[in-house]
Parts: sequence; structure tokens; C-alpha cells
Amino acid sequence: MSAVSFSSGHHQTGSSGTTSARVGVARAIGVASVIAYNWWVAVPFVPGLMTSSNEFFSDLEVAGRRDADLMQHADLLAGSLLIVALLLRGAGGRDGARREWKWLVAFAVAGTVGGRFPYACSEGLSATCRNLEWHLQLPLHHYVHVISGISEFVFLTVAVILAVRRTQGETTREARVFRIILKGLIVGYPVLGLAYLSDRMGAFIEPVFFVLFSAMIIEELFQPAAKESSLVQQGPPPAEINESPPTASPVGGKRVRITGSVRQ
Repeated sequence: MSAVSFSSGHHQTGSSGTTSARVGVARAIGVASVIAYNWWVAVPFVPGLMTSSNEFFSDLEVAGRRDADLMQHADLLAGSLLIVALLLRGAGGRDGARREWKWLVAFAVAGTVGGRFPYACSEGLSATCRNLEWHLQLPLHHYVHVISGISEFVFLTVAVILAVRRTQGETTREARVFRIILKGLIVGYPVLGLAYLSDRMGAFIEPVFFVLFSAMIIEELFQPAAKESSLVQQGPPPAEINESPPTASPVGGKRVRITGSVRQ
């Protein structure tokens, strides 16, 4: 008589549960990071905080300005939380490692550095500050902020391009979101450059990039992880057949060969 046994599957369940919990924590931390990153949303509701529509939001973090420390700490918190969220989430996607993941980590690091080293003066409002900047006569932390800000744009843009290439030809939601973000960046960069060079309308142009960057971060964090996808697609594990040597059992005076025992 063949022996039929059923495996409990406790190890698989525990492993998938651990993965789901880790990814869930990463997503929660990532959402908190995006909220901190978008502190600019509150600025229009605080009278006197922004003095001109021509300035960039980074100008509000200049040492000595009202609530500058608060906004610097918000950037620092946003970058730090995003680093943790990305590392917890990992690079794994439905089809393996995502090439854009490391560029998003670099983006988060650059944002953290920018929050730690603010502008020395408001280049968007002061011609004197701009002149001193071009002649390298400002403190080092000013240039660290400039370089980290440029790096944020570069790293995030590369991440978007890689994500679009990875999902090329797909009709999934994530593929559509990536394509929309890339189109937004293509249109937005010339306008941003014009605003920077002319010192005009910076307060209206810069938020567009904050929104696009936030959408990219959220989409990356909420993509199914590799184990999540495999569990959904594969369903319960199939029965395993144990190819053990044949055994014989007397039934009604005859010997019946049993080919093996079935395990699940």
C-alpha cells in the first residue's frame, strides 16, 4: 500500500511573509519620504514665506531666512528615509533586478547631501549672489548644494530613461507612468533652463519636477517584488513525486507493484 504524505510548507509561507513585511515597511517609509520631500506644498499657505514667484524653493533654505532650518531638515529627512526605503525594497522586480534602482539610491544620497549643505545666498533673487557664485567666491557649502542639486536631476533622469527602456513595448500601468514622466522631463527641462537663466517664474516651474520625481519614486517602490510576483503567478506548489524504488504488497494472493509514493 502506498504511503501518501503532505508537507506543511511552513518554510515557504514564513519566507514569503517576511518578504511581504519588509516590502510593506519599505513602502511606508518611502511614502513618508515623499511627504517630507514635498514640503514646498505648504509654502504658499504661509504668508510672507515666499517673497517672489521668481525664486526657487531652494532659495528658502538659505541660512538666516525664516524657517530655513525646518526646510533643510525636511530635505535631510526625505533623503535619509528614501535611502532606507530603497535598500529595504531592493532592486528586484517582476523580471529580475531593475537597472534604475541604483540610480534612485544615488538620487536619494544627493538629496540628503543637499539638505545638509544649504545655499549661502539666494542666487535666484540676488544679482550679487549670482556674480559671487560664478566667480567662486562663496563658501564651500554653497557649491556642495549646487552640485548635489544638479546630481539629483541627473540621477533621477537616468533612472527614468532606464525604466522606460526596461518596460519598452509593455502596456502595463508602470510602463505608461514611466513614459509620461519621461515626456514631462523632456518638455520641462528647457523651460526650467529658461527660468534659471532669466530668473523668472522659478516658483511655478520647479514644482513640476518635484511632482515628476515623486511619481517616479512611488511607482518604483510599489512595483511588485520578485517573490510577490512569483507567488501570485505560480499559485500553490505542485505535488512532488518521490521516485523511490518499487515495493510489492500482497493483495488477494497476488503481488501488486507500487511505483512510488506521492508527496505534496
